[in-house]
Amino acid sequence: MATCPECDAEVEIDPADVDLGDETSCPECGQTLVISNTDPLELDFAPDDDEDEDEDEDDDLDGDEDDVEDEDEDEDGADWEEE
Repeated sequence: MATCPECDAEVEIDPADVDLGDETSCPECGQTLVISNTDPLELDFAPDDDEDEDEDEDDDLDGDEDDVEDEDEDEDGADWEEE
């Protein structure tokens, strides 16, 4: 047994069936939890996957913006040379 850090509910977990870092959810509040210690069995909040995805998307956007700016510069330079 372990205790949910969100709502203090008891979460039934068989210590023999889990490893450090495994995820589970609280049956009472639904919070996603991670096994933070196996002896004694302790639970902690799982990292928010959405934050990782947002950071990846931000990195992608930065790269796309640079590509667009480079294209604009090439077009501006080409128009100036034509005049």
